Amino acid sequence: MENPSAVPFRGILRDVRGRLPCYKQDWVQGLNAGIRILAPTTYIFFASALPVIAFGEQLNRATDGTLTAIQTLVSTAICGILHAIFGGQPLLIIGVAEPTVLMYTYMYNFAKGRDDLGHKLFLAWAGWACMWTALLLCLLAIFGAGSIINRFTRVAGELFGILIAVLFTKEAIKGLVDEFRIPENENPDVDQFKFPWRFANGLFGIVLSFGLLLTALKSRLARTWRYGTSWLRSFCADYGVPLMIVVWTAISYSAYDSVPAGIPRRLSSPNPWATGASSNWAVIKDMHKVPPLYILAALIPAIMISGLYFFDHSVAAQMAQQKEFNLRNPSAYHYDLLLLGIMVFICGLLGIPPSNGVLPQSPMHTKSLATLKRQIVRKELVENAKKSMQKQASVSEIYDNIQQVFTNMEMNNFHHLPNPSLKQLNELEQFKSIDLRGLDTNMNGNAFDPEKHVDGLLPVRVKEQRLSNLVQSLLVGLCVAVMPVIKKVPTSVLWGYFAYMAIESLPGNQFWERFLFFFITPSRRFKVLEDVHASFVETVPFKTIAKFTLFQLLYLLVCFGITWIPIAGILFPAPFFLLIPIRQHILPKLFEPEHLSELDAAEYEESEALPHHPRSSILVEPEANVIDGMEEIEEDVDDAEILDEITTRSRGELKHRPVHVEDRNQVV
Repeated sequence: MENPSAVPFRGILRDVRGRLPCYKQDWVQGLNAGIRILAPTTYIFFASALPVIAFGEQLNRATDGTLTAIQTLVSTAICGILHAIFGGQPLLIIGVAEPTVLMYTYMYNFAKGRDDLGHKLFLAWAGWACMWTALLLCLLAIFGAGSIINRFTRVAGELFGILIAVLFTKEAIKGLVDEFRIPENENPDVDQFKFPWRFANGLFGIVLSFGLLLTALKSRLARTWRYGTSWLRSFCADYGVPLMIVVWTAISYSAYDSVPAGIPRRLSSPNPWATGASSNWAVIKDMHKVPPLYILAALIPAIMISGLYFFDHSVAAQMAQQKEFNLRNPSAYHYDLLLLGIMVFICGLLGIPPSNGVLPQSPMHTKSLATLKRQIVRKELVENAKKSMQKQASVSEIYDNIQQVFTNMEMNNFHHLPNPSLKQLNELEQFKSIDLRGLDTNMNGNAFDPEKHVDGLLPVRVKEQRLSNLVQSLLVGLCVAVMPVIKKVPTSVLWGYFAYMAIESLPGNQFWERFLFFFITPSRRFKVLEDVHASFVETVPFKTIAKFTLFQLLYLLVCFGITWIPIAGILFPAPFFLLIPIRQHILPKLFEPEHLSELDAAEYEESEALPHHPRSSILVEPEANVIDGMEEIEEDVDDAEILDEITTRSRGELKHRPVHVEDRNQVV
């Protein structure tokens, strides 16, 4: 992200001038994609709608029914539609996130204990908090604060991700425990709340929760299965989680006629057409009833919320447009931050929780639109490489010829831009940026084989358009109309889904990988090198890794401890902003610069496996690289499977493959 001047509106105007020429093409590309746009649209719809429904149930319990899944779905739909039409970066996915749920929970607990606020004026007071938040976000956008996001390094993002995973786990455990209890304001004499049936409800809830958790995790890894075609594996990986929710919901009805009504417990939310369900939308008429002192006090949560949204929204935008995705259209951080302020303002007036850019849905959206161009580009590059080899060209000459073919093909993709900028034309040269020395190393001394080695040179390209974001937001809005169907999902299935979200956010988080490293005995650490591993394992001493991880662990415990404080818990974002001076002034004094740059790297670097015990040459024939009789069978691998392998699951960022430490001295 460039560092703009603090001159008011300069960053916003620059974003508008950069994105406006692309606006028409954003719609044209989506329409030209035709029916092919449905696959990424439905994929990101489920990835967006399921968490929003889960957060709605969490809010319903935390606010005594004041806010439900209806409000979270409506907020996600309205903000998503506005961003798809007016947003600068259309690949950014908008939705209600866990930090918003947490902040609204603290605000509700504060309001209900005040006689002059209480349950009745909670939404009106929250509306004032949204007004302050909108003002602060607009000021941040106007004065070009987008450059500050670069000061939040990887250590802050990973701590925040782990904290959210811990909160998901906490909510899942709390929900399962509550399955054995009598809910508040319920009649304990009802059959379903008597001990035998209450105990049965809890046990059945455990079965449903763990069933959903295990099958969802298994289906998420479907692309690595041995069985089935690539289409079937991709379908299970992309849609396995919502499919498992349907399956376990159906299983919950297996003993429907043999148990009292209400077992297992299901989502509780009013239908959108029920009496009183629309009271939230008229909250603006109660805002003048909030005492002036509380209007001013709303600035305190607003500061925390605006800071959270600024951090979360900007990081989500960064992850959605990583340079490795090779997006051609420019970014719009400052303009999107201004639009976010406007959307928060609208949500406050409607009495619904605001939405912001979310992870990992945003990079998931970009990845779902990405292609490695294996059908066209690969064929052209392989043919060119073979022609160069027939002329006995060197690896460098072969690579230069391949790059020239790719450049000529890419020039055809800039036809919609009347005057391509120097930056856009320079993007064509990034194909040359891959280090040829690394290419030679990856060949392990073997001759260059186009069929084997050209895959590592294939560029990622993304269909940049607005249609998929708009359609998935409309589908989220339509979920409100099918609320009677959604309410059939057992709450225990949602607790399993919370646990799934927690576990799914861990792979690719280097803090988590370093934490697991603690439990490996020194004599078994070579096993880490035998598998694909983070690059810091090879470059940083174990004592340094342990000290840095211990610092993060203690800091995580402090942040998590703050969330337990009844009212002051609203300040839980503050420690993440303190990480800026800590990272700049304290950590450099505790760690060597080269070690700190590895442990707090801006990008995820992952090294390939290094065999600790080389296999005996007696067991491996020199030419036995393929199974007899199968040389002509084309590998059944699609783009999504390859993209899954080269992106992290927690943040959706593309991994980098550096040269191994032991190989660096061999590279000239």
